Amino acid sequence: MSGESIPGAAVRGKGRWRDTLAVYRDRRILLIALMGFSSGLPLLLTLSTLSYWLAKRGIDRTSIGLFALVGAPYSFKFLWAPLLDQLPAPFLGRRRGWALTIQAAMAVSILAMGFTDPVADAWLTALVALAVAFLSASQDIVLDAFRIELLPQSDAEQGASSTVYQLGYRIGMLVANAGAIAVADFVSWPWVFAGLAALTSVGMAAVIMAPELPMPARRRQSMKAWFLEGVVAPLSEFTHRHGWWVILLFVLLYKLAGAVGTSMSSPFYIGLGFSGVEIAAISKVFGMAAFMAGAVIGGIIAIRFGIMRALFLGGVLQALGILMFAVLSYKGHDRLWLALAIGSENLVDGVGSAAFVAYLSELTNIAFTATQYALLSSLTAWGRTLFSSGGGWLSLHLGWPLFFVFSSALAVPGLLLLLWLSRLYPTRRAGAEAKLA
Repeated sequence: MSGESIPGAAVRGKGRWRDTLAVYRDRRILLIALMGFSSGLPLLLTLSTLSYWLAKRGIDRTSIGLFALVGAPYSFKFLWAPLLDQLPAPFLGRRRGWALTIQAAMAVSILAMGFTDPVADAWLTALVALAVAFLSASQDIVLDAFRIELLPQSDAEQGASSTVYQLGYRIGMLVANAGAIAVADFVSWPWVFAGLAALTSVGMAAVIMAPELPMPARRRQSMKAWFLEGVVAPLSEFTHRHGWWVILLFVLLYKLAGAVGTSMSSPFYIGLGFSGVEIAAISKVFGMAAFMAGAVIGGIIAIRFGIMRALFLGGVLQALGILMFAVLSYKGHDRLWLALAIGSENLVDGVGSAAFVAYLSELTNIAFTATQYALLSSLTAWGRTLFSSGGGWLSLHLGWPLFFVFSSALAVPGLLLLLWLSRLYPTRRAGAEAKLA
């Protein structure tokens, strides 16, 4: 009897696996992966790649730190997201039209950035970098909506969509950062930026090949009513929660230590004598793999022991991870210690980040999920951009060892706020309790 049932179960199991994997053969999945590449490409270009380029050109650390402010558009993209979502583009449809317009402008901006001279005119370089960041944040808005609409039929399709999009996103980040830094050892920077500008054609090709879906019918409403419903209501609901301002302070400060401590990583590596190839191989490729492993571990810890405990453990580990760079500053040009410092910092950052994303997700009200999550994630990015802009000045006046010790200590305010939140909401599902309080 059991011999008859087992083969049947095996066939059904294989059938389920075939059904699950079949979605990856869908042409739209490849297009979504290419869109992910297009979104990831310009992100680190205006962050760590830019700081590396500036350091190689001899720009002082204080100025390099201030260049972090060009990432501000990522913190405020929720402000113009409703416009890109609701207004039709002048041609090729709402999604394709906006995406192609933004991508074309971004390619021109990236190319122009390579022909600026940060030594002779730092303001022009900053202005062009700000334009790239604004266009990149705008592209994220459009492509996130586009990929969701391309595969709306089932959870399996949406899951596959998210997976390949993130894979493409990470590859784009690697190309723009590790790839650019390694290639810059052999060709001039204008050619590096020209190559990155040409790679925006990958996302443009994906958008052209993707089908444009009809714009859904929307009820007509006044600008005041639209503003009250889309912006005021989500904020009002959040600020009526018990201890809401403690939550916002925690969101702002939890990642502060890592934001400041890693803001000057490229000038730090260059100062120790590491080449672009060494930085690309160890810092970018190995570091990203360590981060992804840490994210998996962080997710498991959050499920097994609760989000609040995972957040606390992640915060403590992140502070300790930053101290590894203080040790590296004494070791000097030592590739083993570079790998140890980068690997440990990225691993523990992944642990804390996984728990943090889960916490932010739990905080959102189901009626305002997209808006409230965008606001909370933008607040995190705003804190990262604002505080990391002073990293150059701090490292210059404190010296590298004390700079990393000070950065590690910046984890304390976030951990204290976390303990406060644990007392306000003494349950595993702190976010749910906050919404009901």
